[in-house]
Amino acid sequence: MAAIQAARNGAQVTVLEQNEKTGKKILATGNGRCNMTNLYQDSSCYRSENPAYPWKIIEKFPLSSTLSFFRELGIYTRDKNGWVYPYSDQASSVAQVLEMEARHLKVRIKTREEVTDIQCLSEGFQVITKTWQYECDRVILCCGSHASSVEGSSDAGYFLSKKLGHHLIEPMPALVALKGKGNYFSKWAGSRMEGILQLEIDKKICCKERGEILFTDYGISGIAVFQISRYAVRALSKGHTVTCHLDLMPDFTKEELCRFLKERQTACPYKSMKELLVGLIPLKMIPVLVPTKGTLEDLASSIKDWVLPIKDAWSLRQAQVCSGGVDTTKLTENLESLLHPGLYFAGEIVDVDGPCGGYNLQWAWSSGAVAGKE
Repeated sequence: MAAIQAARNGAQVTVLEQNEKTGKKILATGNGRCNMTNLYQDSSCYRSENPAYPWKIIEKFPLSSTLSFFRELGIYTRDKNGWVYPYSDQASSVAQVLEMEARHLKVRIKTREEVTDIQCLSEGFQVITKTWQYECDRVILCCGSHASSVEGSSDAGYFLSKKLGHHLIEPMPALVALKGKGNYFSKWAGSRMEGILQLEIDKKICCKERGEILFTDYGISGIAVFQISRYAVRALSKGHTVTCHLDLMPDFTKEELCRFLKERQTACPYKSMKELLVGLIPLKMIPVLVPTKGTLEDLASSIKDWVLPIKDAWSLRQAQVCSGGVDTTKLTENLESLLHPGLYFAGEIVDVDGPCGGYNLQWAWSSGAVAGKE
């Protein structure tokens, strides 16, 4: 995106790509389908230590510009409850049209070129790779992060940013599974339930999400978990107490669930408390949720508010994206370095992240376009 916008503005552009081909991370997005953006856009969808900053960039290249840009390149989209995908349902088509447009604009794409240093000259920059040196007027650093297990993911951009004097908000996993405290997880492993998840930090609820929860042999995963994970991870890193509250039958109040369970008991008085739940919740969840000794009220409490202390998260390699990155307080509102004019940043390398649903790619398109147009 940055290369295309710069070339359209008349610049001679060279892309230095350390992998053997461009767009490898795009191919992995949306389980290979590429959730390109989301029809719901709001400043709250973009997170940063400098919370007002991301939206200033998004507003300069908003959703409408993104849809128009890709439509012109040949991507017809489909809307799935606001989540936008290419009609082909193939991430490869997004990567292909971007590269086709870049090559049409005479952008030089140099693959297997790993940048090892960026030096500031009296005028412009010298970008040094393992095999060559490139002199240029402007540099855009958009190397992403080392989040995800996609081959070629790298933290090289962080190294280069720090070497150029930029402070980093510590990169940490986001959109990642959480590890709980307990010895019962093997019992519920493999179960899935729709629920509401509330994140409690130091006994204060800070956010909640409704969606699918996947129960694992280490704790919890799934989209609802991913959405709140960045807050859990950053709180744990600061030594805070982190707890998840799981409401596993969110369409009932606790009182309604109690009455419902009593009706089931009245209809089938021969059933044990565990047997009452057959057909209501996944079988592997039943021995975990049913109290050893207790009443139907206690069972309703377990289902409506299962308390799971969180001890850790999976690493950056298991995360879909990272939170943290280049501190935005040292960037202009066009993503230009305040330390080195002519140096720009875009994408995941910047301290901006979003929830599942296309927001991290929208940030990539917007930040790339803004930096490239400069």
